Amino acid sequence: MSEFGVLALQGDFREHLAALDGLGVKARMVRTLDELKAVDALVIPGGESSVIDRLTRNYGLAQPIKERITAGMPTYGSCAGMIMLADRLENPAVTSTGEQQQTLGGIDMLVRRNAFGRQVDSFEHTLKFADHDLTAVFIRAPEAVQVGPDVAVLSTVPAPDSRAQGRIVAVRQGNLLATSFHPEVTGSRAIHEFFVNLTRGDA
Repeated sequence: MSEFGVLALQGDFREHLAALDGLGVKARMVRTLDELKAVDALVIPGGESSVIDRLTRNYGLAQPIKERITAGMPTYGSCAGMIMLADRLENPAVTSTGEQQQTLGGIDMLVRRNAFGRQVDSFEHTLKFADHDLTAVFIRAPEAVQVGPDVAVLSTVPAPDSRAQGRIVAVRQGNLLATSFHPEVTGSRAIHEFFVNLTRGDA
């Protein structure tokens, strides 16, 4: 049976651990290289993507996670985690020294940070995901503004302009899953269950 890890450097990792526990899935916090080596799948939580970027590099985890992703480790990123799984950022954060934010990559997409506004612009929206109607919570949420040919769009929300497809808020590429929203705060386990099934080859 696969052992799941939740990157626990910053953000709402405890909520993801609770969601996986609610599915009867064994999960642990990942803060060290040894803890990363012990897991078969990884969740990257919401939080502040630029802080997660800095901490993964400071803790020596960024390159090992990239290598695991390239090797096929199932990985799910929510909100900031979606940003971290993007191959490209439209508007990366820039430090006071001029250094641009980096990502772990893996999903062939261009992501816009804070695409839905600031904290005060947070909102809920009911959307379709697989066979479920979900109430999705968007908090300073990103958006996938472009996706490559191997990326499946799983959910969208209406766009304020004429884009027929809508705004892309959930994607999958192979063993990688990303959502703009925070399923861990709603009590729904549909996204986490989908990810668990994905790791088992059932999604």
